[in-house]
Amino acid sequence: MEAHAAQTPVAPPRARHFRLPGAGVGLGRGMVVLWLSVIVLLPLAALLDESLSQGIGHFWDQVTSPGAKQSLELILVCSLIVVAINAFFGTIVAWLLVRDKFPGKGIINAIIDLPFALPTIVASLILIELWGKNSPVGIDIALTRTAIVVALCFVTLPFVVRAVQPLLIEMDREMEEAAASLGAGGLTIFRRIIFPNLLPGLAAGVALAFARALGEYGSVLLFAGGKANTTVASILIGQQIEQGNESGAAAISIVLLLMALACLFIITLIQRWGTRHERARGAGAGGLVTMPLADGGMETLDPGAEDDQRE
Repeated sequence: MEAHAAQTPVAPPRARHFRLPGAGVGLGRGMVVLWLSVIVLLPLAALLDESLSQGIGHFWDQVTSPGAKQSLELILVCSLIVVAINAFFGTIVAWLLVRDKFPGKGIINAIIDLPFALPTIVASLILIELWGKNSPVGIDIALTRTAIVVALCFVTLPFVVRAVQPLLIEMDREMEEAAASLGAGGLTIFRRIIFPNLLPGLAAGVALAFARALGEYGSVLLFAGGKANTTVASILIGQQIEQGNESGAAAISIVLLLMALACLFIITLIQRWGTRHERARGAGAGGLVTMPLADGGMETLDPGAEDDQRE
């Protein structure tokens, strides 16, 4: 009995959940709901009320007018181009910052966050000086649709880089080394081992960049100019307010809001899928790891067996 009692495992102590001092569960939830209502929900409700102030017919006329349709199509197309560009180059930048060592790496790592801290109207002025009429490199793309893409690339690049960078830092390189020892090439290792691990973070970063690009205003205001063929939805909203059409501006804003909410919903789905992917990868096949071979085949390794051999 004594031996049996000695071998009985002791349950670990349950973790304690600490709450805010002096705030119960009900009070804490009430404070959160009140704060969100004042900062987010009430302004959104006021915007929706203004957009429908003249009826659903007027709302539909405003969002389907030629100017609104053109501006919404323009920002959608430009945003899709931008996220495709930043998905490629953002992954490369994150890879260099994590895997390579070179002079000035710390400075470049800090510059990546510059669009987050820089006022967007200042970014527009910087882009005009570099790519405008007096460009030091002789390239003038101001007041064109290309200027919209360049401006959106500037302000959305950090989203992709900062989403991919932590995944590269936490990635286990032993799997890459084992695949290389089995004769797999660099492209095969990236395609079968690295990229599947980066995909959830990359997809979330792309979705965030797309949501930011949809509503960007300051960086495209001066650089693109708001001409007839370069008026994106955010600039059109400002023009509608200047013309006294506040209900029309609110209607277009609601469309952008729905697009942004759709992006956030997609991000939530991606994060849940990534969590399930990590759990399945950690528990699947009894801890077996599948490695690519040089001839295109696959080999399954048991990490536990390798540990036993090392011991």
